[in-house]
Amino acid sequence: MIRPAPAALLACLALALPGTARARDVLGVFQNWGAFRDGDQGRCFAIAQPLAGGWEASPWRPFAAIGYWPRRQLRGQVNFRLSHQLAPGTGATLSLAGKRFALNGGGADVWATDRRADAAILAAMRSGGTLSITGRAKAGGTFTDRYDLRGAATAIDAAALGCARLK
Repeated sequence: MIRPAPAALLACLALALPGTARARDVLGVFQNWGAFRDGDQGRCFAIAQPLAGGWEASPWRPFAAIGYWPRRQLRGQVNFRLSHQLAPGTGATLSLAGKRFALNGGGADVWATDRRADAAILAAMRSGGTLSITGRAKAGGTFTDRYDLRGAATAIDAAALGCARLK
């Protein structure tokens, strides 16, 4: 079952991103995705929470985020906060539109392997209906976080435009 993400919930989720908890500008909420600008940090991002599936008991809020940091020359960087910590020495696998991508990281945070992978994931997100990330949990067993991609392309574009003039 797909649950809509109300604007207030997306705003709370935006505060879960690392960095300061200062005011962030809401660039828009597009179905299950939101777009925000954090001028103090010089970044913009599109963000969503996973669909229901057991993460509610997690001590943190898992999310998918696509970030833009013009001052660092970073655009379209994919980041996921997973619902579980990964087992040491493991990564996660993103499945989307019939493609699979390896994700690197540790603890509960993973990223695409490089900028080329970021671009490929973003391109696939524009045509996919759902995205899933599977990993092996530190506590044992495997887990899968699923995201509804409705609104993702528009939120990603809003984040890119929101940071177009940040320097």
